[in-house]
Amino acid sequence: MTLLYSGKTKDVYENPDGTYTLKLKDDATGKNGVFDPGENTVGLSILGLGRESLRLTRYFFDKLTAAGIPHHFIKADIDEVTMTVRPATVFGKGLEFICRPVADGSFVRRYGAYIQPGTDLDYLVEVTLKDDERGDPPITKDALLALGLLTAEEYETCYTLTRAITKLVADDLAAKGLRLHDIKFEFGKNRDGEIMLIDEISGGCMRAYQNGTSVAPLDLTKFIVG
Repeated sequence: MTLLYSGKTKDVYENPDGTYTLKLKDDATGKNGVFDPGENTVGLSILGLGRESLRLTRYFFDKLTAAGIPHHFIKADIDEVTMTVRPATVFGKGLEFICRPVADGSFVRRYGAYIQPGTDLDYLVEVTLKDDERGDPPITKDALLALGLLTAEEYETCYTLTRAITKLVADDLAAKGLRLHDIKFEFGKNRDGEIMLIDEISGGCMRAYQNGTSVAPLDLTKFIVG
């Protein structure tokens, strides 16, 4: 394998057959040692987080396969904390689609004059640029189109997939007594130009609560997968 990129929460390798290997780390985004999926810097390390994130990612990608939702996942090696994925071309330097069933995190920090934490948002979708230097700024659909980062049709596909995948995850969590507040996704295009979900679906990508108490990323896998 050839190392292509060392990121905040995973390293990316290219394999001889054209697939990629993602090696998950025990690092999580946050600030001052407190986990926050909305932050763009590593705030803490949690022993075993990479392995548990991979277990949860495999669990949800298997569900996406059953639901016919396109994604890049091929297989996982839990012992090596790696997953093999199909190659993908990202939009620009990367976009994150955040779906918010419930008001929390940066949404409340920005709009707290108008909304209370915990308010139902009916699967509201926001988009941010992956840009550490500029703090991953939110961006509107019109701005995305003006910058040529995607087409109107591609935006609608990502928007629809974001809500559909969030609903799948939220329903699964609800069946286990958990409430999903928000979750973030990345999308890319495969070699045929089809848009698919990429990256991971783990506790580090979402906020979930049980009886009003936040569930830590490491514990989320145990609640869902066992």
